[in-house]
Amino acid sequence: VRRRGQYMQEAVPVGTGAMAAIMGLDAYAVAEVCDEVADGEVVSPANLNAPQQVVIAGTRAAVERAGVRAKELGARRVVPLPVSAPFHCALMTPAERRLAPDLRKLVVSDPKIPVVANVDAEPKRDGAAAIDALIRQVSAPVRWEAVVRRLASEGVRAYVEVGPGAVLSGLIRKIDPAASVVSIEDPGGL
Repeated sequence: VRRRGQYMQEAVPVGTGAMAAIMGLDAYAVAEVCDEVADGEVVSPANLNAPQQVVIAGTRAAVERAGVRAKELGARRVVPLPVSAPFHCALMTPAERRLAPDLRKLVVSDPKIPVVANVDAEPKRDGAAAIDALIRQVSAPVRWEAVVRRLASEGVRAYVEVGPGAVLSGLIRKIDPAASVVSIEDPGGL
């Protein structure tokens, strides 16, 4: 985890990348906006969070252009995110390449319970597949909506979000209103 964070921070000079949440446009429309305004720079969907909520990442100027264009096309809101780097986009490819050998040399066991990976919303049933998913996720979009839909299709109805805040809990409720969601922020909440 430490190396992943280090490699991602070192992949893009501070201040040259950005991320922004776009509310009110679907993933296809946001991808079209990014393609339209890229002008030779990187900007693409980075987090497919929920219906009508997509986070984009890329160079600062391209993300700003995409935000303006999204508003012109009817986005309700465009919210710049206070992040240290433009995660889950092609600008993270150098970090992915650096991380791959570190992860591939680990001795891993097959998961006892399949893990549905954010990179493709598919269950990983063996250690090698899980490592591959972790590597690909560095520069690929997080497909959170697809993950929750996959879990729901497998019969999952209860979710526990662990960590500060309740962002994922809110997204799960938007994706699957029938879901039961609990957010645990600290050991006391357990």
